[in-house]
Amino acid sequence: MASRGRRYDGEPKLNVKKVLAVLIVLIVIIMCIVLIVKFATDDGNSETKIVANSYLSAYSGGKWGVINSKGETIIDTTYDDMIIIPDYTKAIFIYQSDVNLAENTYNSYAINEKGERLFTSYDRVEALQNVDSNNYITYDTNALKVSKDGKYGLINFNGTEILGCTYDSITPLKGVRNSFVTVSNGLYGLVDNSGNVIIDNLYTEITILTDRYEDGYIVRDENGNYGLINYNKRQVLECKYSEIENVCGNDLYVVRENGNLEVVNSSGEVLISSGIDEVTSIDNSNITFVRSGKYGVMSSDGTVLIEPTYDELTYAFDGNYIAKNGENYGIINTSNETRLDFTYKYISYMRDENFIEADRTDGQTDLLDTTFTVKVTGIVSEINTDKGYVKVRVDNEYKYYNFRLEERTSQEIFTTNTLFLSRQNGKYGYVDKNGVVIVDYIYDDATEQNDYGYVAVKQNGVWGALDSNGNAVVTPSYELAQNTVISFIGKWHLAPDVNANYYTDENE
Repeated sequence: MASRGRRYDGEPKLNVKKVLAVLIVLIVIIMCIVLIVKFATDDGNSETKIVANSYLSAYSGGKWGVINSKGETIIDTTYDDMIIIPDYTKAIFIYQSDVNLAENTYNSYAINEKGERLFTSYDRVEALQNVDSNNYITYDTNALKVSKDGKYGLINFNGTEILGCTYDSITPLKGVRNSFVTVSNGLYGLVDNSGNVIIDNLYTEITILTDRYEDGYIVRDENGNYGLINYNKRQVLECKYSEIENVCGNDLYVVRENGNLEVVNSSGEVLISSGIDEVTSIDNSNITFVRSGKYGVMSSDGTVLIEPTYDELTYAFDGNYIAKNGENYGIINTSNETRLDFTYKYISYMRDENFIEADRTDGQTDLLDTTFTVKVTGIVSEINTDKGYVKVRVDNEYKYYNFRLEERTSQEIFTTNTLFLSRQNGKYGYVDKNGVVIVDYIYDDATEQNDYGYVAVKQNGVWGALDSNGNAVVTPSYELAQNTVISFIGKWHLAPDVNANYYTDENE
């Protein structure tokens, strides 16, 4: 009897094609079984949003601590004062103790995630706090202020000294980044966050020219005269003016000399010295000026391009100006052509985003491209410069647009999200990137997934939270009536004061 599994001469030959076909069928069956088991065990929710580790201040029971972007406690809420986190990506936290507001005295230290003190060779370690153009609090992420024996210097976040403790004080120049005023022997100087000296301590005052440090700094000498120094340490205008206005453009500056308002160039040459009461901006060598309370535009040689007949003029782009005439706004150009009719309550040009936002009298907003074509009409809910989108309520539904004002789905906008907000029959739920329902339509209100992977959901007037898989982590229980932004990280929710930027587990 022939052994099974062997083939002898004279037996039929093996059909390779049939064998391959059988194998392929078996493989497909096995794959299907694996997928069925996977879906059965994962319940369809296998994706988890990848979240970069970061740190945030936390408040609970009248005390302060630190959590991370997963909602895990890093520093227990046991501190009396808020813990400041200058760089959310680094485990370097600043806290103050023994604060006496009446005498303006306090101690300030740096600690790590274990609560251990850092940089102990200094008497005090502080964050460099400033405000941005929206008046939100910001912190420098390259340098910390330190003091020793009553003198101040700078270190980086590794603890390396970048500016010796030789100054009587160091304070951020308000409203402009990377600029710190130093005081030594009663005279003011300027340094950047790498410890480079930009202006020596020779002046009685230093202020910003604009909110861009690249435009330079106004300085006042000991005789009370004003000049201008740029960030490359070059003296642009000598200290001979009674005032330098916070306006510049194309190497043109606005000064007062002997009580007279003048427009000068970087060589100090006077270009315009009469016929203007005020200069509000300089754009491409064109000067927006005020005469007898009305706005106009002239070139740098004094030629009037737009007669001063308008109640407001603001430069937009390519020789176009947003103008106010009476109660209404429109857009004109330097050829005196009306590019957008005077039918709007207000108009603004979103410079970084490169589109026009025009508020209508009916409460709606027109979004226009730079050809003055209306692309979207609705109620603008959010302009997010980080992710590059505009959120607009159109016909009672929220829609997303890129900065070219092209409509996009939430899946196209939030490319790293695992949950996407969806609405049916007046209720909110969530779908995955393929449109499969992950969270049923049971909520009265809800938010898109935040950077930490959580969504906020509202039911019966109170808010709760779901994780990146759609699982409940906070049963709706928070009123959050004072919050302008609803955001959760685990059990923690963003506090009402967005500017303070801390999370709490209290029902405020």
